[in-house]
Amino acid sequence: MSDILRELLCVSEKAANIARACRQQEALFQLLIEEKKEEEKNKKFAVDFKTLADVLVQEVIKQNMENKFPGLEKHIFGEESNEFTNDLGEKITLRLCSTEEETAELLSKVLNGNKVASEALARVVHQDVAFTDPTLDSTEINVPQDILGIWVDPIDSTYQYIKGSADIKSNQGIFPCGLQCVTILIGVYDIQTGVPLMGVINQPFVSRDPNTLRWKGQCYWGLSYMGTNMHSLQLTISRRSGSEIHAGNTGSEAAFSPSFSAVISTSEKETIKAALSRVCGDRIFGAAGAGYKSLCVVQGLVDIYIFSEDTTFKWDSCAAHAILRAMGGGIVDLKECLERNPETGLDLPQLVYHVENEGAAGVDRWANKGGLIAYRSRKRLETFLSLLVQNLASAETQT
Repeated sequence: MSDILRELLCVSEKAANIARACRQQEALFQLLIEEKKEEEKNKKFAVDFKTLADVLVQEVIKQNMENKFPGLEKHIFGEESNEFTNDLGEKITLRLCSTEEETAELLSKVLNGNKVASEALARVVHQDVAFTDPTLDSTEINVPQDILGIWVDPIDSTYQYIKGSADIKSNQGIFPCGLQCVTILIGVYDIQTGVPLMGVINQPFVSRDPNTLRWKGQCYWGLSYMGTNMHSLQLTISRRSGSEIHAGNTGSEAAFSPSFSAVISTSEKETIKAALSRVCGDRIFGAAGAGYKSLCVVQGLVDIYIFSEDTTFKWDSCAAHAILRAMGGGIVDLKECLERNPETGLDLPQLVYHVENEGAAGVDRWANKGGLIAYRSRKRLETFLSLLVQNLASAETQT
């Protein structure tokens, strides 16, 4: 299994290179920000470039994994389709070719003959990427490849990616918007049980060199399988001060302090926000991107990511869920948590990744219908839920 995880880290870095190239190479950047009016649109132009960047990242991940692990591609699922049809009815299927030149030629068909952009993209797609992690390199865990399914979100928070704000200031380490909220999400789950086993979150835009204006990223991973739990933050957590360890739930008494912090969507319901303000006080942070908000929990910047709507999907949550499981946390269904009686002793309703929503169509088949809560500490989650339920009930009584 560590071989598969190692390869996922490599392909996530290649994907991050594509995402950065589209913002940093002039020929690609002009396409990224270009918004053609309908009457100006060339009928041969198969797809807007925003979608192409997404699809290209997804195909790089799928085809690199298939090359290394034959047969795995049929178990890789993502948000995007790789088929484009232009206004003349011509269909183009985007696949990576065996050579850089062939890929450039195929991309040129999608990009209406833009040779400079096609060659620039093909170059970064075929570039070799190495990724090493001492913790992972020293581990050998074997799991049957045929039980693995993979969810991919090629570029989460596409709006922030296109907008491209680079000078947003963080609030206690949390960015409300901007390129820092963009993530590449790869989650591996057991297709028989739906339990997340491995996760990779690549954050392509973490810091920018003030001289070259080039971005550097950061990659996070976790593995939870058959009693083995490992993650990329293990060394970081052990070196932290006591106050920071509190957020990471390392077993100290401070980890169970009743004061909570949460990250939420700006579109969160007013009833949830009102209840949260009673539980968390002023330690509520708004941020863009489901992947990034989950990452804030992984990093220990907040205790909880809570979202009450049904507009996140399996590809949004699977990667972070696997990493959080490796840390002793998880992601649960919010609606079921609010309806659950803790005294029954029933386990928390963890999200699973192998079952479609009954009666749903299109992407809604894979929506997290009951909303979600991401957390690092089971005990703190139980306390948080108890307080949240109380405050939601009192809010309903007052209305």
